[in-house]
Amino acid sequence: MQFGPLIKFYRIQQGLTQKELANGICSVPHLSKIESNSKEANEETMGLLLERLGVNLASITENEEQIKQLVSEVNEKIDYFLDEEAVEVMSKLTEFEGIIPFSTNLHTYELTKFRYLIFKGMLTEAKSQYELLNKQKKIFSQPQLALFSYLYAVMLLKKRVYKKADNILDAISRESKIEISTGELLYHRALAKTSLEDLGYAIYYGKMALQEFMEEHNFKRILHVLMLLGINYTHSKIYEEAQDCYKHLIRNAEILKEYTLLPEIYHNMGYLQKKLKNFPEAIVFFEKSLSLQTKGTPHYLITLYSMGEIFYEMESIEKAMGAFQEVYQLAKDSDNRKYRILANYYLMTLESPEKSLAYSETKVIPYLEESDGKSEELIWFYKMLSNHYRQIGRFDQAVKYIEKIN
Repeated sequence: MQFGPLIKFYRIQQGLTQKELANGICSVPHLSKIESNSKEANEETMGLLLERLGVNLASITENEEQIKQLVSEVNEKIDYFLDEEAVEVMSKLTEFEGIIPFSTNLHTYELTKFRYLIFKGMLTEAKSQYELLNKQKKIFSQPQLALFSYLYAVMLLKKRVYKKADNILDAISRESKIEISTGELLYHRALAKTSLEDLGYAIYYGKMALQEFMEEHNFKRILHVLMLLGINYTHSKIYEEAQDCYKHLIRNAEILKEYTLLPEIYHNMGYLQKKLKNFPEAIVFFEKSLSLQTKGTPHYLITLYSMGEIFYEMESIEKAMGAFQEVYQLAKDSDNRKYRILANYYLMTLESPEKSLAYSETKVIPYLEESDGKSEELIWFYKMLSNHYRQIGRFDQAVKYIEKIN
């Protein structure tokens, strides 16, 4: 604990001048040097100054230990994804903000606060905290610097800046020390690789993260990793492994009552069944997902749109029409252009296939190319148009869309 600045803090807090505090104990210049840490006070002088301020030296030391303990607890709650408990401990910790700057826990606390803000999704505040820490990083220890880089990468992942985050995490993984659990680092490596569609590495890091979290009995993080693995197995067409992941996820998420995660799990299982052409099973899981979602949200639109696609494939025209009409209206109400355009394409297809082909070329494909890159939907439209032009003998146009796929 830096006692000089702490004495200054309590003196100013109590509205005392240096003269009033120093009177009968030491000279004003001597107190000034003590407060600036340019001179150490002897134990007797320090005791008298603290006594006049009504501060107990033992309580200061106790506060230092309490701050250290609370910082450790916040990180533990975040490690185990215990949201409400993390908020409660952080609330206790903020009560010490007045004296933390004078403690040996300053940088540890500021890094923990950065991690907490990211964990809570408070990205505006997290960015401000990042800028504060970035100015201090020259005096960080090597483990603190590695932790700062890791947290910055996690913030970038939240902001969908995937490539930069992946590069940072790649560099950190070669560091000798970092003040974060190995499971967390591996999980975010897997998340970055998933976001970049680097499926092999995503599965590789995901498996290692799963092993770490299983050894720690970190049940919520086990669910999160299984979700990543299920997604990557599905995209890699390793369907049996994907199905096993989702079966474990559904069973354990239902037991743990993870209602925030269940809609995504049901949706992903539905998507897998759709890939396997198990359309009735896919509808069941999509319906379960919708029942737990808030109507009109982007995720709700994705699930409802997926159901519409299945009804269309099954030639359940009335159900497909109903699903796409609802998607169109909800997308229009929420100003979601993507799903308004996609739903409108299917509504046109059901009523006038020729018009829908022109619409896909003039509206759908240009929008998806500009906004999504090579998304799954865009590839589907390329293939659909290529097949259409091949069937009518327009091979120049068919080749054009095949080349776009490649």
